[in-house]
Amino acid sequence: MAELSVNIGALQLKNPVMTASGTFGYGLEFQDFVPLDQLGGIIVKGTTLNPREGNDYPRMAETTGGMLNCVGLQNKGVDYFCEHIYPQIRCLDTNVIVNVSGSSPEDYAECAARIDALERIPAIELNISCPNVRDGGMAFGVTCQGAESVVRAVRQRYHKTLIVKLSPNVTNIADIARACEAQGADSVSLINTLMGMSIDIERRRSRLSIGTGGLSGPCVKPIAVRMVWQVAKAVQIPVVGLGGIMTAEDAIEFFMAGATAIEIGTANFIDPAVTIKVRDGINRWLDQHGCQSVKEIVGVVG
Repeated sequence: MAELSVNIGALQLKNPVMTASGTFGYGLEFQDFVPLDQLGGIIVKGTTLNPREGNDYPRMAETTGGMLNCVGLQNKGVDYFCEHIYPQIRCLDTNVIVNVSGSSPEDYAECAARIDALERIPAIELNISCPNVRDGGMAFGVTCQGAESVVRAVRQRYHKTLIVKLSPNVTNIADIARACEAQGADSVSLINTLMGMSIDIERRRSRLSIGTGGLSGPCVKPIAVRMVWQVAKAVQIPVVGLGGIMTAEDAIEFFMAGATAIEIGTANFIDPAVTIKVRDGINRWLDQHGCQSVKEIVGVVG
């Protein structure tokens, strides 16, 4: 068997397959389908400083080759996570990573600081696709200045592995990645969902309660691979690739584009055991192609 272990900064993964935030709950929901200790990491659902109710229904819609969602980061807040969820997941034999969201740099930093105190959470993933309430709702991740403000604030108060999840809804994602790296990010993950819309032509209205939502699934993969390729050439820190990964072959595209590890998202809704199938498929492909380690194929496409 090929060597599948990889490193994201100081974080060691037993294999490069992780779950994407918002598609795997807190991991416990999938333990009847997947041996959680065989995953490289679990990125739990988005967590904010204060509780959030999320958006009104309907907030999910199928579309060609994917799905749209506008769930709106529904969660009970970081204190609830620390007091009630963390005790249930702290002993899982894999890397449990918390996805952190906020509406101001201070919110992000305070939420991250509270998670920093949890011994068995070795990393966080910052969702900078959230709207900046001080800037008319523009997402932090669509400008270098916005991304820098969040990463800088969090880096001052968070001392473990810091992964920043990049928005694809930008002109030059490489510039955003470099800005995050300059402020102390240990890694960047991409892509987050693309903004999309679907209209019910009989009802003459959007299929989502707030009009637009985040597009994910196989339809976004070519865009995600392209952006990973661009970012991997622009930064020195590890890149985590995600966006439409359904099979091991999909994952291998991301590795060849420059990703050190990958996350699987929408596919979990279709097949709850897909993560292990992808991990095993990666191993088979490496064996069939005479590779001793997954690291041999990272970034081979120049």
